[in-house]
Amino acid sequence: MEVDMDVSPSYFDPENLSSRERFRRYGKRHPGSSLSPHHDNSASRFSNAALFLENIKHEVEMHETDFGGTPFESAAKRRSYHDGYGVSTVDDDIDMIRRRGSESLKVCKKEEDEHIESADTTFSLFASLLDSGLQGLMPIPDLILRFESSCRSVSESIRYGANERYRIIEDKLMRKKARFLLDEAASWSLLWYLYGKGNEELRNDLFLFPTTSHLEAFQFVIEDYTAQLCLRIVQWLEGLASKALDLDNKVRGSHVGTYLPSSGVWHHTQRHLKRGASNQKTIHHLDFDAPTREHAQQLLDDKKQDEALLEDVWTLLRAGRLEEACNLCRSAGQPWRAASLSPFGDSNLSPSLEVLEKNGKNRMLQAIELESGIGHQWYLWKWASYCASEKIAEQDGGKYESAVYASKCSNLKRLLPVCTEWESACWAMAKSWLDVQVDIRIASLRRGEDGQFNNFEEAIGRSPRQGNIVSQPSGPNSWPLHVLNQQPTNLSSLLQKLHSSDTVHEAVTRACKDQQRQIEMNLMLGDIPHLLDLIYSWVSPSEDDGNMFRPHGDPQMMRFGAHLVLVLRYLHADQMTDTFKEKIMTVGDLIIHMYAMFLFTTQHEELVGIYASQLARHRCVDLYVHMMELRLSSSVHVRYKIFISAIEYLPFSPDDDLKGSFEEIIERILSRSRQISAGKHDKTSDIAEHHRLQSQQKAMVVQWLCFTPPSTINDARAVTAKLFLRALMHSNLLFREFALISMWRVPAVPIGAHTVLSLLAEPLKQQTELLHSNEDRDVSESFREFQDWSEYFSCDAKYRKWLKVKLENAEVSPGELSPEEKQREVTAARESLESSFSLLLRNNDPWLIPTQDHLHESVESVYLELHATAVLLLPSGECMTPDATLCTTLTSALYSSVSEEEVLRRELMANVAISPGENSCIEVVLRCLAAEGDGLGLHDLNDGGILATVMAAGFKGELARFQAGVTLEISRLDAWYSSANGSLDGPATYIVRGLCRKCCIPEIVLRCMEVSVSLMESGYRPERHHELIELVTSPETDFLHLFSKGQLQELLLFEREYSINEMDLEELPSS
Repeated sequence: MEVDMDVSPSYFDPENLSSRERFRRYGKRHPGSSLSPHHDNSASRFSNAALFLENIKHEVEMHETDFGGTPFESAAKRRSYHDGYGVSTVDDDIDMIRRRGSESLKVCKKEEDEHIESADTTFSLFASLLDSGLQGLMPIPDLILRFESSCRSVSESIRYGANERYRIIEDKLMRKKARFLLDEAASWSLLWYLYGKGNEELRNDLFLFPTTSHLEAFQFVIEDYTAQLCLRIVQWLEGLASKALDLDNKVRGSHVGTYLPSSGVWHHTQRHLKRGASNQKTIHHLDFDAPTREHAQQLLDDKKQDEALLEDVWTLLRAGRLEEACNLCRSAGQPWRAASLSPFGDSNLSPSLEVLEKNGKNRMLQAIELESGIGHQWYLWKWASYCASEKIAEQDGGKYESAVYASKCSNLKRLLPVCTEWESACWAMAKSWLDVQVDIRIASLRRGEDGQFNNFEEAIGRSPRQGNIVSQPSGPNSWPLHVLNQQPTNLSSLLQKLHSSDTVHEAVTRACKDQQRQIEMNLMLGDIPHLLDLIYSWVSPSEDDGNMFRPHGDPQMMRFGAHLVLVLRYLHADQMTDTFKEKIMTVGDLIIHMYAMFLFTTQHEELVGIYASQLARHRCVDLYVHMMELRLSSSVHVRYKIFISAIEYLPFSPDDDLKGSFEEIIERILSRSRQISAGKHDKTSDIAEHHRLQSQQKAMVVQWLCFTPPSTINDARAVTAKLFLRALMHSNLLFREFALISMWRVPAVPIGAHTVLSLLAEPLKQQTELLHSNEDRDVSESFREFQDWSEYFSCDAKYRKWLKVKLENAEVSPGELSPEEKQREVTAARESLESSFSLLLRNNDPWLIPTQDHLHESVESVYLELHATAVLLLPSGECMTPDATLCTTLTSALYSSVSEEEVLRRELMANVAISPGENSCIEVVLRCLAAEGDGLGLHDLNDGGILATVMAAGFKGELARFQAGVTLEISRLDAWYSSANGSLDGPATYIVRGLCRKCCIPEIVLRCMEVSVSLMESGYRPERHHELIELVTSPETDFLHLFSKGQLQELLLFEREYSINEMDLEELPSS
């Protein structure tokens, strides 16, 4: 399914329900989960991510980390108001994370730490927690709570930590980040309540017979999906408010309701009455019913104090702290108000398991309802609260007092005016709706009485319309028809009311546009597909920027989005429909990919593997290939971090089609490194230089194979051996190409080849045991070829060293050269000759000839193919720009390299075309039928066969019917076995090796001749010159057939010059 990412979703539209899917939120309770947002008595500043404790300490020097907290045993212990607000942790969790911490997370950030703000430890902290969750060290619901706790801890440290370290603008940004983290913590908390909390079941020891209204309310909430959803939203919002009170108490050292005892007994009015003053508007008695009975008020100061008291009572009720609110009323001298808030002996009647367990078997409620009937006292109290809220509002008795009683009877009309925050308004609506649903359930139990209805929908149908005074209900028996029309009919209508400025405060409507509020509303609706689209629209590149690898948007939102996607995947792993699964995998991958790229661009490479391992196979491979190519020229430390993150979190070999593997990444990197990259060139000479410099980029790729994997991964020794063998094989492939482009007799050494040799120097020392103990033919042959190339490039380096000294001496007149300078040239020449003879005189172990070559046998016709990418170079070193005519001419010249009979017999085909990737390059494809000794059976000549002969003519600049002196400068060279239909079967390595022998050995001989002539000119007779000539002409070595006509002519010219100088040297004593 293709997801249209070009159109950013609009703000949440509660009316549009067409494409929303609903999912079962409440899974089974996880037995291993000991965490709850109510279990909130930890003083920890941060999570137990031990690997990053030091970084976080550095960030907030004034804060210390204290891991504490024990599992709760009773409901009374689940909420602690004065001991901080982190999620409780246990020492076992800390030890597990410390033991299982990944190697990539242990990589020290030595180079970048000075340039990255200390608050970036948030990314490492969340990565560590996620890693623990993915490894199974904690259940996903516990992971959600750890995320919430971490957000709160980091937010607190930013807001109340060492703020003097920041300038004004920085402080503003940090506070903005702290606000975001606090909002994010709320979203994580909601996610836990909706998807992670699990179902609640009533214990047998709590059952009563006859039953009570409280037990029936709890049973109803368990069974009814809508009521359960409302309860969880209410618990979530009350939990947020409770944690906010704890934080306020922790930071400021004060708490709502910190009044002197008896501060609510109207002291000013009491003193007024004692003085004998009389006023018709002032009450004459101090009992709580006096204002109603006497139609008067207490003094203004007492009224203000009452309103302040009731504002705090409202705040505590909003936080779900009914017991504290009642205690506050009693301490203020108003026990009657406490009784009005909790009429059943201070029992909280919230339909939650926590409250039910705290109350135990409520015999008092059972006795009351046995006498008056189930729910009768319940409705009487609700109706009385409703009347009180209306009467207080009509008499302008105070909005908070009216709201306090309105919250007890679902009277949204009096409740919403004090809700100036989104959370408060949402809580008011959800709690009122939940209470009305419970009330309707209780009403259905009152058989045979008037006003009976069975469910919420039926009650809505029987409720009078607002404004219809005649049909307005009266008395407790018709409850809850009094407030039914104020309630939302479903969750969508509830959220729609939050958007309506006619219903709620303007600040609530504005808050609906906040990102985290939109996230929370979509979570409530269960509209995960729309939520994913929404988050992606916030973090994706703009329409004008098509680069998917460029991170965009707020980094914290990218982090939250990536972790939310992963958590949702694991929570819904067994409940996904095909449509939902496709959505969360496609759009989710885009969000995770964006965050992974952000981590990469901000030098958090060690964290990328955690997230890349969760991507689809192709995205994971593409991501790592992109990162490795961009960091190819970075420090070894940076590249090692990328290597570790990949080798540790990804399977080494492809196990299935869903996960990317390290081998796939490496193979893609190695393949892409040999491709020709297009470049801008001002002159044709720049093109040749560009292609020579690309050899270093090819060589640097070998570094990825030379790193040592950590011992903590599975089969670490086997993985190390595979990487080393792959490094040898790829190095040999590069050496063949580097050797063919290093034919130029210039002082500059081939940088690519020597880069490879330096990269493999240390791994060769470490893998000595493997090389000697391994009986695999591929290992031994690869190592043997590597040694051959090492010797060849050593010989090549000594020749270039001599050439450099010779050219330096040539710039000085012979008379001014010192004896030391002359001797340095002679010494370099002798060293060059010695190393060349050492390579050429390997009789028992000839250079670049395998001890046991691969025999290809087939009953069907076997073809050979050679693919080459090259540039055409003039003798001056400048590049020829190819065109169609040049390609046609070159094709004809390649055919002319062998006889017509051979062309027909071997079915030789040649094709030359301009490279589509780089218009300065050509692509040459040769194809022929395999024959005995060339593709079939043993390859006795070891010269690469007919295809090598054709290509060698181009490399040596001796193509017939083509411009003289023009050579092919190879960039990529591969040879294959193929079938009659053109499909490639496997590499034909012998062709490229033979081609290298055909080009390299004659070049070594000619260089030896050049050095010998130079020595003879200087008056020094080479000791083994005649042995060199015999070596070339010897049938045992069979070197002679490797020479082209031009090379033989050059050999003869060198020999002639040598002989002349030798005769001159012999004549010197006689003269």
